[in-house]
Amino acid sequence: MKRLLVACAAAAAFTVQAQDWPGKPIRIIVPFAPGGVADNSARVVAEPLGQRLGQQVVVENRPGASGNIGTQQVAQSAPDGYTLLLGFDGTMVINPHVFPKIPFDTLKDFAPVTKLGDATLILVSHPSLPARTLQEMIQLSKTRPLPYGTSGTGGTPHLAGELLKQRTGAQLEHVPYKGGGPAVIDVLGGQIPLVFTAVASAQQYVRTNRLVGLGVPGAKRSAALPEVPTFQESGLAGFDVSSWTGIFAPAATPRAVVERLQKELAVVLQSSFVRERYAVLGIEPVGNSPADFTAQVRDDLARWEKVVKAANVRVE
Repeated sequence: MKRLLVACAAAAAFTVQAQDWPGKPIRIIVPFAPGGVADNSARVVAEPLGQRLGQQVVVENRPGASGNIGTQQVAQSAPDGYTLLLGFDGTMVINPHVFPKIPFDTLKDFAPVTKLGDATLILVSHPSLPARTLQEMIQLSKTRPLPYGTSGTGGTPHLAGELLKQRTGAQLEHVPYKGGGPAVIDVLGGQIPLVFTAVASAQQYVRTNRLVGLGVPGAKRSAALPEVPTFQESGLAGFDVSSWTGIFAPAATPRAVVERLQKELAVVLQSSFVRERYAVLGIEPVGNSPADFTAQVRDDLARWEKVVKAANVRVE
C-alpha cells in the first residue's frame, strides 16, 4: 500500500509539473558546431516554438566525439522538459554501431518527440568523369575503383555509399573529410571524382554545371534539384536513404510534456517561415508523432547495424 501511495504521489507531481510546463526557458542541445544543416534545423524552429510555448527556446552547441558528448549530456539531464536534444541520425542510429563504446543508449535514455525533417542527400561527380547517370558510374567503377568523399567516417553519406556498394557491386573507395564542404571543394577541384553530401552543399554547383548530379538516394526527388533522378528511378528499387534530424527528451520526461512539444512543433514545421528556410537547407519538414518517430529510430538502428557489420566500419 505504501509503495502504491508513493507511486500515486509521484504521478500526481508529474501531472502538476506537466500542467505548469513550461515555466522557464528551454534549451535545445545541438551536439555539433554551429553552422551545419543539423544545427540550422534546430535554430530555424527555436524562435517560433518559443513563441507558441510562451518561453524562450535557446539553442546551445556542445560539439565533440561525432555528437556523442552533447548527446550524453542530454541523456543525463533532468527529465523535466527543459533540456532537449537535437538528434541527428548519424549520432542516434549509426554511432551505436561504429563506436566500440558509446556513453548513451538511444532507446533506453531518450524519449523521441518528433522528427523535424529529412535532409536529402545527393551523389555528385566532377564533369570530367565519363559517366552522366548512376548506372554509368556503377559500370565505370567496375573497371576502375572510384573514390568518393563524405563528411566523415560512419555518417549517413558514408553508409549510403557502403549500401550502394553492397546493393550493386560498385567499386567505390571511401575518402573521409572533416565536413561536407571540404569534400565538395575537392570534387570541384578534380582531386576526387565523387562526393555523397547534402543537397544544400551541392545544389549551386549542379545548377551551374560545375558538378553533375548522378542521383538522390531518397524516396523522392529533391525540390531544390528536381531534374536529378532518384536512385529508385535509376533502377535501384527500394533504395531510400536520407539524413534526418529530430527532437528528443530524456527518457523519463512526462508524457504530457512530450505530447505538448510534438503538437507545437508540428504546427511550427508547417508554417511558411520554417518551410521556406528548410527548403534552402534541403530539408523536407515532417513533425510526426512520438510513436511514429520511435518506430523509425528502432528500424534505422536495425537497418544500419547490418550495413555497418557488412562493411566493417569502425571509429576508434
